[in-house]
Amino acid sequence: QVQFVESGGGLVQPGGSLRLSCVASVNLFRLYDMDWYRQRPGKQREMIATIGSGGSTTYDASVEGRFSISRDNAKNTVYLQMNRLKPDDTAVYYCTARGAGSWGQGTQVTVSE
Repeated sequence: QVQFVESGGGLVQPGGSLRLSCVASVNLFRLYDMDWYRQRPGKQREMIATIGSGGSTTYDASVEGRFSISRDNAKNTVYLQMNRLKPDDTAVYYCTARGAGSWGQGTQVTVSE
């Protein structure tokens, strides 16, 4: 089973930045499209950013222009750079590989004064 380990979350003030990392234990990582999701309090998990195997990226409107997804295939790692954070970005953040059918434990991001 594919495993994901997310890290980099924490408490940050509005307007601040965080960089999340996710290491995937999967063979041929470079062939997978990778997704970042988040689950805000009281809401369903939602996909917010995707990076394809070829490096193309897409973003949900709620984060476009503020968040940036990237990957390092040599390290089996996908990143999420989050800038200009807002209180509404408070959530548990998860990554997954498209079609993997499994999730990591997530990393908590709290944006508050």
